[in-house]
Amino acid sequence: MVGCSRVLLRKYGNFIDNLRLVVRGGAGGMGLPRLGGGGGNGGDVWLVAKKGVTMKDVKERYTRKRFAGGVGQNSSVRSLKGPSGPDCLVNVPVGITVTTDGGTKIAELNKEGEQIRVARGGHGGTYRSEFLPDKGQQRIVRLDLQLIADVGLVGFPNAGKSSLLSCVSHAKPKIADYPFTTVQPELGKIMYPDFKQISVADLPGLIEGAHINRGMGHKFLKHIERTRQLLFVVDVEGFRLSVKSPFRTAFETVQLLTLELELYKEDLVDKPALLAVNKMDLPGAEEKFQELLQQLENPNDYLHLLPDELVPECQINFKHVLPVSAISGQGIEELKHCIRGSLDEQAELEIQETAEERLRSLHTASSSGVRDNPAPPPTVC
Repeated sequence: MVGCSRVLLRKYGNFIDNLRLVVRGGAGGMGLPRLGGGGGNGGDVWLVAKKGVTMKDVKERYTRKRFAGGVGQNSSVRSLKGPSGPDCLVNVPVGITVTTDGGTKIAELNKEGEQIRVARGGHGGTYRSEFLPDKGQQRIVRLDLQLIADVGLVGFPNAGKSSLLSCVSHAKPKIADYPFTTVQPELGKIMYPDFKQISVADLPGLIEGAHINRGMGHKFLKHIERTRQLLFVVDVEGFRLSVKSPFRTAFETVQLLTLELELYKEDLVDKPALLAVNKMDLPGAEEKFQELLQQLENPNDYLHLLPDELVPECQINFKHVLPVSAISGQGIEELKHCIRGSLDEQAELEIQETAEERLRSLHTASSSGVRDNPAPPPTVC
């Protein structure tokens, strides 16, 4: 297999979630005019999704090489049809979005084994081209990694997301009593007695203005897009990023988190969501939790008291609001039970919607007189 080209990357710490690659298909081989021989085609460049591969692996393996397909062999007396050049196969992580340098989506590789050709090799020389070969396609592509998880933890720095993840799963994220402990996504698995597994992603903490890329901004928000559900985590005592930042109550924190998601991409607030109110082991936490429940049940009675810039267009209807403590373990088992129940309900709903859509399509085909004939085989490019 032929090696690969220069890599330009954007990285945060040791975590890399975006690569910019230059790829080039191999040139075709020369034809043989006096015998009518054709040169071999150049090799293609393919991206292949493979579990266990990270963006860091891609960067370290291919930094000093070229993403280029092999050159097709010339036609000769011994071989009138020159052999094609070898393809360049590049293993990439599962969950990759491939786009052009201008941002146009080419493909998504969400399952192991899925692949996409990103540069086509040139045709070998034949009588149609006066036996002169074509050069391979050259282009710039971007690889953008978005974590695929069942549940994504959403919260401001120091809300206790990492501590909560360590309680419900076997993940061991870095935990400390200062903001921005999590500087790269962490992925954990909730294990159930019947061997059911649910993946949970702890993502770097948001700050106000993340939707315009403040702080870790888009680096954080893009990873929420592929999670099936959201788990908001707020501190029952509220949040304050620094002495220069305004204090936000737990209710204001929920509104700000909703607003950041809404301004980044509106459909994120349509995802099923749960709310975990953390740090219930602190003195006076129960009274503050009851106050938060009342505010969430009657949001319109309180939203007019907030500055306009804190109020989102839509309110999230949380499926469950749970008091928890990552320190004492309060509510952790109930939280795990609710997460699973919510995901099971969503799966049943998706199955029902798929079945209904199938019935509607069959009814439409029947009423229009269209026969359910097998489709012709696809054309091979």
